[in-house]
Amino acid sequence: MFSHTSQPCQFERDCAVVMVPSGDELTMPAGTVGYITQSLGGSFTVFVDGNLFRVAGVDADAIGKEPVLPPALPDDASDDDVEKLVWDQMKTCYDPEIPVNIVDLGLVYSCTLKKNEAGEREVDVTMTLTAPGCGMGDIIVEDVRSKIEIIPTIVKVDVELTFEPPWNYQMMTEAARLETGML
Repeated sequence: MFSHTSQPCQFERDCAVVMVPSGDELTMPAGTVGYITQSLGGSFTVFVDGNLFRVAGVDADAIGKEPVLPPALPDDASDDDVEKLVWDQMKTCYDPEIPVNIVDLGLVYSCTLKKNEAGEREVDVTMTLTAPGCGMGDIIVEDVRSKIEIIPTIVKVDVELTFEPPWNYQMMTEAARLETGML
């Protein structure tokens, strides 16, 4: 279940985790021993007692890692700067079972940056999942929302999940297909 690159870890404090792939949220007690099997996009997948759990980047200290810092923008950031950071943030979102970010997987169908009546920035994202029954769907959508919401100057993020058109491997970038062996 885990590779030679897995790293042993012990939870140093009680920590909120998400079970993969069911999406169930629970608390991992301090002292629990496991293996970090994946550390992509600022979150960690940990193998404990035959199950996989996702640890958010802000809780990385619970498994002996540096917490992930929020993104920053210069004071004079343009709309283009903000939009680039939005896409960069989405590239830090991963399905805990697939080592490719959601942008390169082709899961993001659209991303629109706009200003509301007060001149504040809002973001609308339309995305899909690799499979409609994915138990991690709500978790991935919330990951996208929360990683965009922490960008300075953004006041609202709407993430819509759709299954039209259905996702297929041809929507992946060439690099993603190569990474997953689907080329």
